[in-house]
Amino acid sequence: MGRGKIVIRRIDNSTSRQVTFSKRRSGLLKKAKELAILCDAEVGLMIFSSTGKLYDFASTRSDTISCMKSIIERYNKAKEEHHQLLNPSSEVKFWQREAASLRQQLQNLQENHRQLMGEELSGLSVKELQNLENQLEMSLRGVRMKKDQMLTDEIQELNRKGNLIHQENMELYKKVNLIRQENMELYKKVYGSRDTNGANKSSLIPHGFRIGEDLHAPVHLQLSQPQQQNYETPARATKLGLQLH
Repeated sequence: MGRGKIVIRRIDNSTSRQVTFSKRRSGLLKKAKELAILCDAEVGLMIFSSTGKLYDFASTRSDTISCMKSIIERYNKAKEEHHQLLNPSSEVKFWQREAASLRQQLQNLQENHRQLMGEELSGLSVKELQNLENQLEMSLRGVRMKKDQMLTDEIQELNRKGNLIHQENMELYKKVNLIRQENMELYKKVYGSRDTNGANKSSLIPHGFRIGEDLHAPVHLQLSQPQQQNYETPARATKLGLQLH
């Protein structure tokens, strides 16, 4: 049987109320953590018990107090901007500030890019140059690691394909050798008892087939032109006749 529907109202029994608070608080904190991880959301949660005890959660794993403060400031700023958007004159000022902020960010990015390319370094101190050098070394190390990984993956893939081709060649080689052995057995059955003369036997061997070949040697197949044979009738053919006496 399923659980009955719980009536949402204050629990009178203090023990039951404390147990329910502990269970639901843990579940709420777990859901907040899952929401922050799964959806990359910035989550801040504060819970005060009936006794005034504080339970909080911030999505950033650093200092919880500073993170919660940052979330609250962001909340207050968002609420203020929302109220300003309701006023047309405030909306214009808001978008002007946003445009100025984006221009400043673009300028900073362009300046950082030029410094990474080795330009406009005259205004930097030794410490700033050292930081820039460390940043470039870290970037270069990451690029090299990515390149090495890609080359390693390509080599492994080529080795895998090479092994497959080698296995296919071995299977074909076995099939060819099996056919050669069958042909040898067939030749022995057909020509083995017909002629015992070695010279005549060699003339009966099919073209391109030799007895005693190494069955494990590589097989080389090629096409050859058929030999021309003289089918002309002799000028003087022998005539056979019967004489009756």
